[in-house]
Amino acid sequence: MPTATTRLLSDMFDAMLVQLGPSGWWPANSPFEVIVGAILTQNTNWSNVEKAIANLRRHDLLDPERLRQARPEIVEACIRPSGFFRQKAKKIQNFLAFLHQEHATGMMDLAHLGTAELRERLLEIKGIGPETADSILLYALDRPVFVVDAYTARICNRHGLVPEDVAYDELQDLFVSHLPERVEQYNEYHALLVRVGKEWCRKREPRCAGCPLQPFLPRHSPPARTP
Repeated sequence: MPTATTRLLSDMFDAMLVQLGPSGWWPANSPFEVIVGAILTQNTNWSNVEKAIANLRRHDLLDPERLRQARPEIVEACIRPSGFFRQKAKKIQNFLAFLHQEHATGMMDLAHLGTAELRERLLEIKGIGPETADSILLYALDRPVFVVDAYTARICNRHGLVPEDVAYDELQDLFVSHLPERVEQYNEYHALLVRVGKEWCRKREPRCAGCPLQPFLPRHSPPARTP
């Protein structure tokens, strides 16, 4: 029998989808482009990532081997719009070194690995954290892994579902334990939460009026909602 939290999360998803429509996320022309975007989007907004991706495309560098062999200054210049470009260039090279060591031309060559093992290997790459690893698994490989981020944490906290200092794994488990294990819904749910977080549930001065999730706000903001 569905719990109160299961019904709430399902109703929130439906409300966002009805008002906002499908997100069509992740926008990319290939799984490798998804992976590069997942690294570049750290600590920046997607419009900046799009500029960096466009630069890489113009230089024909959205290919693992060509990007691995490219001169560092060219890669850094291409991804400069995404910010922290030197650090991100190193993270990309760390990922490409991982593929090279695995004798893989792309993540699809590692698709035979189980999701848990593949996630563990990704997390061993310097510069790849849980959110980036899960984004790669969900959006590039269609693995049923729910991605959570700062928007997810903020929205869930304000709706009384989790404490403000919720850990990544705990927040992720909130969705995994109450939603069917479906790649399509995991994909769309995360994308919708990002859209709501950017437009309405801002870190400062949230705009609740007109937000599709406003009807679900608790009256007295309890610290957390238990299953």
